[in-house]
Amino acid sequence: MSLRIAFVYDVVYPWVKGGVEKRIYELARRLAKEHEVHVYGYKLWEGRDEIEREGIVYHGTVGVDLSKLYVSGRRSPLPPILHSLKLPLRMKGERFDVIDCQASPYLPSYALRLLDMENVLITWHEFWGDYWLEYLGHAGSLAREVERGLFSFKRHIAVSRKTELDLLEAGLRKPIRVVPNGIDLPLVRWIRPAELESDFIFVGRLIREKGVDALIRALAEVKDELPDFRAVIVGDGPERARLERLAGEMGLGENVIFTGFLRDYSDVIALMKSSRVFAFPSRREGFGMVVLEAMASGIPVVTSDHPMNASRFLVEDGKTGFVVSDKKLSGALIMALERWKRMGHFASRRAGAYDWDRIVKELLSAYGVVG
Repeated sequence: MSLRIAFVYDVVYPWVKGGVEKRIYELARRLAKEHEVHVYGYKLWEGRDEIEREGIVYHGTVGVDLSKLYVSGRRSPLPPILHSLKLPLRMKGERFDVIDCQASPYLPSYALRLLDMENVLITWHEFWGDYWLEYLGHAGSLAREVERGLFSFKRHIAVSRKTELDLLEAGLRKPIRVVPNGIDLPLVRWIRPAELESDFIFVGRLIREKGVDALIRALAEVKDELPDFRAVIVGDGPERARLERLAGEMGLGENVIFTGFLRDYSDVIALMKSSRVFAFPSRREGFGMVVLEAMASGIPVVTSDHPMNASRFLVEDGKTGFVVSDKKLSGALIMALERWKRMGHFASRRAGAYDWDRIVKELLSAYGVVG
């Protein structure tokens, strides 16, 4: 049975290459082989508002300057508002078998209500709840209620077990299906290691929540035992200048390399495959797709045991990596480096359960398609 499917979010891959947009892209391009697939988001391309790529129809709502997507390290509220106002005009008169609307940034879901759209399914990449108060202070109360308002929708998907548990604890009493993110295993295994070798590698947006400051401090302790180690930090963001200064202040100028943002996905995987340990001390993570990519690349993962870090559920502590506090980060990095071949072998096998082709079948099952 061929379906007409719409994915609704704000930013769109490949113009923005974060975890959520990558998930939508990987699912959409596989679904498009047998189904009609549409993606609604910001217009990040030149030309017409509607374009087709790889069998996917992209509908642009509002043009957004990516350099203004973040304000003071946080997502600007204006683009999602404009996107949500324009969304009903773009979708008016359309009929879909499934509308897979990503929970954040919340407002598009309410816009679909204005259209009285049926078959809307909310996909939760994380649930913040009371964390909104910590993140925004008193203003977080409104954001918390807007988030909880999505509980009124009938069908829900969580991308991680942690998010499912958070939703249940918050009082969601509607059916929830866990459909995780995945990885393109054949592609990862085809990519050759880079020439630049390293002992430790981090990949991600350089924002406070990623915990790269804790990583740099831990690496300063590692240097006491391994003075000649090399670490590569891949990514860009508002924290980059501060983190580069911190690395210099900690005496790591010769040990730590900041590559900046790498546009080519294969370049990122190649650097992972030429490293020995993936360091990911994130304090808040809805899933942690990059952790799966590191595991598929055959290297163990050291990540944070912070309660908001869902990627810790992907790591089997002591077997495919370590889940530790910031205080124990340096010791875990050294242990992972000592055991990286054996742990990397187990990590690679574990990653096999997350091949995108398998995830597509799980998603269709969640949509109600049998077989």
